[in-house]
Amino acid sequence: MLAMATHDPFKAQSELSSARGPVRYYRLGAVQEAGLGDLHRLPFSIRVLLESALRNLDGYSVTEKDVRTLAAWGPETAGKAEIPFLPGRVVLQDFTGVPCVVDLAAMRAAVRRLGGDPKKINPLVPCDLVVDHSVQVDFFGSPDARRKNVTREFERNRERYEFLKWGQQALSNFRIVPPDTGIVHQVNLEYLAQVALIKEQDGARVAYPDSLVGTDSHTTMINGLGVLGWGVGGIEAEAVMLGQPMSMLLPEVVGFELRGELPDGATATDMVLTVTQRLRQHGVVGKFVEFFGDGMSRMSLADRATIANMAPEYGATMGFFPVDDETLRYLERTGRPAELVALVRDYYRAQGLLLEGVTQVPDYSATLALDLSTVEPSLAGPKRPQDRIPLSRMQSEFHAALEKPVAERGFALDAAARERAGTVAGNGNGNAEITHGAVVIAAITSCTNTSNPSVMVAAGLVARNAVAKGLSVPPWVKTSLAPGSRVVTDYLAKAGLDDDLEKLGFATVGYGCTTCIGNSGPLPDPVAQAVRGADLVAASVLSGNRNFEGRVSPDVKANYLASPPLVVAYAIAGSVELDLTKEPLGTGSDGQPVHLRDLWPSQQEITDTVASCMTPEMYTSQYGNALEGPPAWRDIASAASELYEWQSDSTYVQEPPFFADMQREPGNIEPIKDARVLVMVGDSVTTDHISPAGSIKADSPAGAYLTDNGVAQADFNSYGSRRGNDRIMTRGTFANIRLRNQMAPGTEGGWTRHVPSGEQITIYDAAQRYKEEGTPLIVLGGKEYGTGSSRDWAAKGTHLLGVRAVLVESFERIHRSNLVGMGVLPLQFRDGDSRESLGLTGQEQFSIDLNNDLRPRSELEVKATHPESGETKSFRVLCRIDTPVEVDYYRNGGILQTVLRKLLA
Repeated sequence: MLAMATHDPFKAQSELSSARGPVRYYRLGAVQEAGLGDLHRLPFSIRVLLESALRNLDGYSVTEKDVRTLAAWGPETAGKAEIPFLPGRVVLQDFTGVPCVVDLAAMRAAVRRLGGDPKKINPLVPCDLVVDHSVQVDFFGSPDARRKNVTREFERNRERYEFLKWGQQALSNFRIVPPDTGIVHQVNLEYLAQVALIKEQDGARVAYPDSLVGTDSHTTMINGLGVLGWGVGGIEAEAVMLGQPMSMLLPEVVGFELRGELPDGATATDMVLTVTQRLRQHGVVGKFVEFFGDGMSRMSLADRATIANMAPEYGATMGFFPVDDETLRYLERTGRPAELVALVRDYYRAQGLLLEGVTQVPDYSATLALDLSTVEPSLAGPKRPQDRIPLSRMQSEFHAALEKPVAERGFALDAAARERAGTVAGNGNGNAEITHGAVVIAAITSCTNTSNPSVMVAAGLVARNAVAKGLSVPPWVKTSLAPGSRVVTDYLAKAGLDDDLEKLGFATVGYGCTTCIGNSGPLPDPVAQAVRGADLVAASVLSGNRNFEGRVSPDVKANYLASPPLVVAYAIAGSVELDLTKEPLGTGSDGQPVHLRDLWPSQQEITDTVASCMTPEMYTSQYGNALEGPPAWRDIASAASELYEWQSDSTYVQEPPFFADMQREPGNIEPIKDARVLVMVGDSVTTDHISPAGSIKADSPAGAYLTDNGVAQADFNSYGSRRGNDRIMTRGTFANIRLRNQMAPGTEGGWTRHVPSGEQITIYDAAQRYKEEGTPLIVLGGKEYGTGSSRDWAAKGTHLLGVRAVLVESFERIHRSNLVGMGVLPLQFRDGDSRESLGLTGQEQFSIDLNNDLRPRSELEVKATHPESGETKSFRVLCRIDTPVEVDYYRNGGILQTVLRKLLA
């Protein structure tokens, strides 16, 4: 018999015989036997949270009250109680992972300065970092493009990779999946995730559901495998790594019923764009979405993962699919060990977590439904993923977008500008003329779709049919294929589709996120000159999940998400101004017009091809040595030491100032007095607007810093790659080329007006001047502030600019919590109030009444005084510090300072 712990008030501990030997587990049925509620009415996602509470019940971090609260979950209790959650592991990508490791290194240095043991700063739960965000599409359209891009990647990022190698040897419980392997979420789905975990606890082997948090908003992709997990900011992830429970409000759970099957011609991408639109319209920000229904039972796991991946796009914390027979089959198909599959089946069945047969539909906060047979081919854009456009209306919608105001579509043209055309100079092959809507980037990219064999094979079949008819891609289209794992290359090759994709320019450019995160690389000079010279509204079509302004390319204003086969089709067409449901893509070698319907494969052909070209051995072969990496990675050396030796001349890694003046005890919560507005923006400001991840402009504050430090412009790399250097990231905060700061009307980019001088200067320079003047700063905004990736630097940079509070109409979930985690006060206008309704101009001085009695979600008084008239407006706002734990974080100056003080104590 296994040893049993004594603290078990609900008598939940039990024993399970498994293929991996006897294991202890914490039986959910014990909660029902204790009279705390009917387990079967709880959503499956809530049952997983309940198991975590039962297993981690210690009377301190997790109490009996927490277990009772979760067991009593209902639509009426959701959102009204705070619960703790201890995830089983943490997953990082390198853009967000590097600053996490930088912070851990800085915390070790701070502990040493304060007389503690640096080795206390160490991950206490397993942590994996996948290097996937650094490869850029500098080379494309040729068989050696990947080799050249990877070579360039290592040249650019050697400093970062040396630092990561230090972290790999200095930190325990920390693994790195090296560059040129795959995209973090696809690697997690195909390799890292176990669905059921086992660990040593109290002298016994304990089985429990796999769960995680990740430093990328699309961590939710793993929900398709029945694994509970979502994206958090790097600062929250670091706290979890250091053994701290996450504090969260008991979530609302929206049930989404899937009925029927997709019709011929519709893809998983079309389905997820439809789901995204529906859920955005319903409103699920900060909520769980849980899928059920006969349509789900007939759906492949890859299709589920596609829907789960885009939870950030529909605004939910996660989009969860319970574990069922398809989950078990996927584990087998991807080469997981047979004993693991047996453990998952037996454990989940014993816990009532396995969805099998006809089961009771749980209670949900609200329920929606979608008949999958109504899904039609679609795109989404030109700047938001929830703006779905049926393929049949794509041409008219693009024309309409050209007419709409800048605030609605991001670009506007006068009558004369609508007729402009640009000339792409040829290299001995004549010139080509392009107009508005020219597709200058066509990218099969992103784990959202490259994890799904059905859409990848469909793209290959469209390419094969196009090549057979003699079609080609126009010279102005930059094509790329960036699979999320090497397995994709294997099955496309086995199906004989890789050659046809390459003939259309879709050669593999690397195994990483590339275009989806803005690493599309520069357009060829002739194309860039044509677009800029004629001020064209050029387009990109990509199979990604994000198309926010300024993200894909600085030269592309209209960005559309589409399935991989539609990416191939638009690459051939060369323009989004065509109606592909009626007009031909081009002319075949026989002189006849070729339509999309002539190229599109049947669903049966796709299914048969997938079945013929995929084997479990592909996964075991490719992931068998995944942690070794390419020779360039293995050749990187790093000094072995418990403290990192900071290099003063490094432009990639610097010790951040977060702990520079830290004392062992926190100070008082003080009011904010006479603050000025640094940035004033409208609705749907994204973390891309706040903390860009793309290229660094030479004439920006960050570019000037790099130039002053001897870095040539060709070696600037991207903001994302330099997140380990706070000097660059602070200068890049609010520096997105598409940011429209209403403090500097008529401008785009990182500009503001210094008040009261009236001088228009960069946001960074204004922040430095305000700092010299001793003036605190605030940000004013509209709805959905902080939409997008879980980018910790959007909060860190805001803090380092001197911003003390952000006052908006509504926040996206992750960014709000990140602001609290950095000691920045998130404030929300009361319902019906806004900057406009209160007549705020941004010229005022703002004072906010704060003291040590601050309570979660309390109302605070704000006074705004106009400097010229002296008129003062008083109004009340909602403090979006949501839980008592977050009050603690704010009092300490941030989550990391809180953890550090606890460890020192």
